[in-house]
Amino acid sequence: MNKSIRTRLIVMNILQWAVWGSYLTSMGSYLASVDLATRIGIFYSMQGIVSIFMPTLMGIVADKFIPAQRLLGLCHGIAGAAMAGAGLYGMTAGSEVSFGILFGLYTLSVAFYMPTIALSNSVAFNILEKNGFDTVKDFPPIRVFGTVGFILAMLFVNFMTNGEGVQYQHSYNQFIVSGICGIAMLLYCFTLPECPCNQEAGAGQTLAERFGLNAFSLFKDKQMAIFFIFSMLLGVALQITNGFANPFISHFQEVPAFADTWGARNANALISISQISETLGILLIPISMRLFGIKKVMLIAMFAWVLRFGLFGAGDPGSGVWMLILSMIVYGVAFDFFNISGSLYVNMRTTSKIQNSAQGLFMLMTNGIGATIGTLSAQVVVNHFVYNAAEPNWSAAWYTFAAYAVVVAVVFMVLFKEPKTDDKIA
Repeated sequence: MNKSIRTRLIVMNILQWAVWGSYLTSMGSYLASVDLATRIGIFYSMQGIVSIFMPTLMGIVADKFIPAQRLLGLCHGIAGAAMAGAGLYGMTAGSEVSFGILFGLYTLSVAFYMPTIALSNSVAFNILEKNGFDTVKDFPPIRVFGTVGFILAMLFVNFMTNGEGVQYQHSYNQFIVSGICGIAMLLYCFTLPECPCNQEAGAGQTLAERFGLNAFSLFKDKQMAIFFIFSMLLGVALQITNGFANPFISHFQEVPAFADTWGARNANALISISQISETLGILLIPISMRLFGIKKVMLIAMFAWVLRFGLFGAGDPGSGVWMLILSMIVYGVAFDFFNISGSLYVNMRTTSKIQNSAQGLFMLMTNGIGATIGTLSAQVVVNHFVYNAAEPNWSAAWYTFAAYAVVVAVVFMVLFKEPKTDDKIA
């Protein structure tokens, strides 16, 4: 029975993340192919906007009205149907894609997909606890298969081609693949063990507490305020390469010297190294936190972002492909050392009374406000140097992002102070 539970949750995680992996790193390439390159940032920013409120709303619904595993399935069903609809619309519209229609379907999909990230974790925790598992010990080996699912989906859309020989990563087919995975998740979730509602959840809490707004009181502490502000500033970098790495690498197919290189033709496969690195980067965090402390670990992450962007600016899929590969490897440190270490810092500095709300605030500042500002700002930069330029200059765009990361790192180094281990905020 125990082995069966693990296997079922592994399948759930593979499907959960395959939905996102089908299009997250390649959507920009498709948008560029249908003359929506100047609006890539708008599409990616919507993930941050809906993350500000939809996870909280769906969390309340799961607490009070619909068992979590069913709500997880229903959200995937709506998201999957909308994403498949976006793909089918792209198929019928061809090169005459309307921004309004495609963006509307995409927005509906991500509005219901983003809450599933937290819901899937809640479902896994609930099922594991009911079956006598230790969530701290047993959940990470299950969750790592989510990254496997993400990578498999990336590679699938990279190597699959349609009847015209166009890779899925450059076509509407990536949306259809994502939609199919979402519908499969809908059906699968209804086979999972029951995760009953908790009618007493949130009892006695104010509306502000239910939405985690009480966590904003942490801004009264100077160092926490600095931390959250810099979390937002570094969160700006999180989605930039998701939106623009594939179009950047794929554009080398139009450059005669690089047109036939493996990297130019397989951008998603190259980018998948980032996700592999992300998985391995998690293993370095406990040792790094113990040796260096939170401030140095965060600084390592910030300067890793400098390398991530700078290597993109200098690299190419020919003789410079090693720089692109190194950029992918560096991503694991840039992403994990910021996101996971930041979450650990929040947990370390807050008491149990406010920890959940504080984690929500961290996510709001990074993946909500920061990522939204970042993708919209990145679009302005890329438009200036690439899509609206007489001579496209991708390197200048990447160096601009690298310079931004340098400024953030240097100012953080000056302003942020290493906390004492027992310095908690109520």
